[in-house]
Amino acid sequence: MNTNQKLQGCIRQKSVVNDGLAKLFPSIKFDEVPLELDYVSDVDYLGYIGEKAFGIQIKVANVESNFEYSISERMKGSFQDFEADYGGKVFIIFSLDGEIANNEVLKEIEQEIDRLKNLNSSRG
Repeated sequence: MNTNQKLQGCIRQKSVVNDGLAKLFPSIKFDEVPLELDYVSDVDYLGYIGEKAFGIQIKVANVESNFEYSISERMKGSFQDFEADYGGKVFIIFSLDGEIANNEVLKEIEQEIDRLKNLNSSRG
């Protein structure tokens, strides 16, 4: 992957979050993860709900994609570690030209937001 492709990928990721997720879930603060966390956790963005957070992994897709992704054992382990550390699950979003291609994941994210809000409110 050349530098231009990497730059385009970053722009598409930001578009998915800023033009998609942030507008769909305006009460959630989304932050790009530091590079070192991205490498060890396979997470690109954090969505904060109080003291907890869920993770977003963005995969660039093309029209031929079937939006199925086989998660490696290493990724499963890093997603479990993330959940133990942050309290929330990690979701994989497929980006097709900066748009969310697997819209069914939005319902799962909404359910996770509700779960984490309930966890936060039951603590206080």
